[in-house]
Amino acid sequence: MFVMGNVLLGFATVLDYGLTFYTWIIIARALISWVSPDPWNPIVQFLDRVTEPVLSPIRRRLGWRMGVDLSPLVAIVAITFLQIAVVQSLKDWALQMN
Repeated sequence: MFVMGNVLLGFATVLDYGLTFYTWIIIARALISWVSPDPWNPIVQFLDRVTEPVLSPIRRRLGWRMGVDLSPLVAIVAITFLQIAVVQSLKDWALQMN
């Protein structure tokens, strides 16, 4: 049973790192949006392609409040919730298996 616990702990750790990395990508996109980036820049295109599937539905539901796009903030709060609720629960469950 300890093998399954280690696999689950590894999965939870990789998920945690992935969510942290995605948070930094969202922060980078938000910071770049403050300047006038070249839309043909490959980095800007990558950030748009990677974050738009998450930010677009949030933006549709929230709309623009006071002329500020709050979708990156909402996405980061949701990712933090996932890290605390889901990832930590997976890690605790994996440790109980050992």
